[in-house]
Amino acid sequence: MTHLPYLTPLSPDQQRAFGVLDPWPLAIADRVRFAELDPLNHVNNVAYLIWFESARVTYFKHVGISTYADDAVEPRIVIRRGEIDWLAEMRADEDYVILSKAVAYRTSSFTMQQEIWAGGRKRAAFTCVIVLLQPDGNGRMPIPARILDYFHEFDGVERRVDAP
Repeated sequence: MTHLPYLTPLSPDQQRAFGVLDPWPLAIADRVRFAELDPLNHVNNVAYLIWFESARVTYFKHVGISTYADDAVEPRIVIRRGEIDWLAEMRADEDYVILSKAVAYRTSSFTMQQEIWAGGRKRAAFTCVIVLLQPDGNGRMPIPARILDYFHEFDGVERRVDAP
């Protein structure tokens, strides 16, 4: 395998070379660090949540939901609900790829799926509902049309019947 660039979006070909069967619109690679291990010498469960969060922030920046630079105009982004499946353990020094995409949306919220792949197989999966709030936290913020366009064009989300 060729060098895997860490913390940089991977092309579909790089994803396939790593063992991801069906490339996703956004994939980020990294490596398990010693500090992420538990006493049993495998990755601690909380590390997966941190990895998913880091990939989500990259996704939000990549898509244009938030740059995390202007609290006065950018939405507050909150997780309403999340569900994780730990499918296989991971160990020190393993390379992994985190896949992220939107899979459904409503007016001010969307469902996001994420997966962690290592060694040619899925190791963990996370599904969460993200809600956009007004910058001051006073009520929900509708998902901007440009973000919906991204969901359709790149993530493959089907248009809602009542969507513009």
